[in-house]
Amino acid sequence: MKNNWNMLGHEWAVELLQGHLTNERARHAYLITGPQGVGRRTLAIRLSQTLNCTEPFAPGVPCGGCRSCTLIERMQHPDLSVVEAEQIGGILKVDQIRELQRSLSLAPYESDHKIALLLRFEEANPNAANALLKTLEEPPPKVVMLITASDVDALLPTIVSRCEVIRLRPLRIEQVADGLQKKWGLPSDEAVLLAHLSGGRPGYAYSLSQHPEMLEQRQKQLDDLQQLLSSSRVARFAYAEDLVKDKLVLQSTLKTWLSLWRDVMLSTAGSSTPVTNIDRQDQIHQISHGIQLKTAHKMVIGLEKTQSRLARYTNPRLTLEVLMLDLPQIQF
Repeated sequence: MKNNWNMLGHEWAVELLQGHLTNERARHAYLITGPQGVGRRTLAIRLSQTLNCTEPFAPGVPCGGCRSCTLIERMQHPDLSVVEAEQIGGILKVDQIRELQRSLSLAPYESDHKIALLLRFEEANPNAANALLKTLEEPPPKVVMLITASDVDALLPTIVSRCEVIRLRPLRIEQVADGLQKKWGLPSDEAVLLAHLSGGRPGYAYSLSQHPEMLEQRQKQLDDLQQLLSSSRVARFAYAEDLVKDKLVLQSTLKTWLSLWRDVMLSTAGSSTPVTNIDRQDQIHQISHGIQLKTAHKMVIGLEKTQSRLARYTNPRLTLEVLMLDLPQIQF
């Protein structure tokens, strides 16, 4: 008996992992990569449940309801260690890895395996990444390490080479929309919108449905962009000064703007590719009719460079002011 571990999509990954477990070929370390919200953590949780389920329906099929499965779902199981930066975009520190190593050196408390779940490991600082290598090279018995990250290129090659890599990709928009309706009971219109906004990432789409304030923040960010395009340099610099006060809001704003400018670039190029911000068609058309394709492309590249520079801890205000100077002047 096989199922898809109550996941939306990624059937191939579930089937691969089920094969490892049913044939007793489980690896000591798995690296699950993909964009945030695509299902990395959910897949890791399901694998953890399968490893330690006390009442499996069949080999490779956890029950989801026993004490072990329930505690793992809540990430509260005594044999599950969860390691992550304090917040998204934060830093995972070497002390956290050392504490994990002390925990993994002990025998499992009540299950077959001790599991280490290291989330968003691209946020680990160099000392933390190097510290993890020792455990990956000489894993304790009965330990399985599950690492999630945005991409293999974000990690040390020596870490990647010691893991079985599972690369998750965004799902088709239609598949996400259908899943949001059938799995979580969302209305059709809302499901289609969230599927588009998520870019095929089911976890992110569901998160948006549960946190309307995230959608409200997005609307404000896009309204702000519209206003900035017709604003003076003084007004733009004042906006930049205020925006850099909150790192998380700044990161979110840049992601939202980048998604819209990509839509503008598609529209300006006359592409038939569906846009992400389907509820902002008028804004996309207004901007695309006021600029040339090279300008839209320049803005996409500029936003990507801004994100990259901020990740390298450059002066955030100066970096954002440069972006503000590059914004085209458009009168609506």
